[in-house]
Amino acid sequence: MTMKTAIRPASSVARKCPSSALANHSKMKILVIDDEPANVALLEGILGNSGYTRLTTLTDSRLALETYDRIQPDLILLDLMMPHVDGLTILETLREQPSEVFLPVLVLTADINEETKLRALRAGTTDFLLKPFDPIEVLLRISNLLEIRRLNLQLDIQRAAFEEALRVRSSELREVISDQLNITA
Repeated sequence: MTMKTAIRPASSVARKCPSSALANHSKMKILVIDDEPANVALLEGILGNSGYTRLTTLTDSRLALETYDRIQPDLILLDLMMPHVDGLTILETLREQPSEVFLPVLVLTADINEETKLRALRAGTTDFLLKPFDPIEVLLRISNLLEIRRLNLQLDIQRAAFEEALRVRSSELREVISDQLNITA
């Protein structure tokens, strides 16, 4: 099977990742898309052993968009060089979808040439993670991106609450003005 969803019990917290960050991020959904099973297994091990509990992995890039729509991840780890549908195509398709929600995409690549980096940045990547993976760097980059995602979601909630309060207050003010106009008339 080319897709796995792992719901793991939180185990030991990574020593290099602040525990407060992990507490905020361990339940956030991460989607890993990489055609190399060894890379997927390595990332599953690093993340699972660090307490991340909601991890979905794909080794078949043709399932990427369908899986994204189904699980609505908080972070995508995306390999660029894959058969069938390459990572840049997936990234461009995701960024074309109308959304006001910030979605970080961490590109996984061994190709660090300038053209590849520029294409990925133009397509909307948020950050890069170079292969072979350094476990500490993996955890820190993921933690940083999940924190940005969490803060963006929090801002969206606050903005919606503010807009609703403003709508209610404007309605109340219209009523007071209307009442005042009726009294003086």
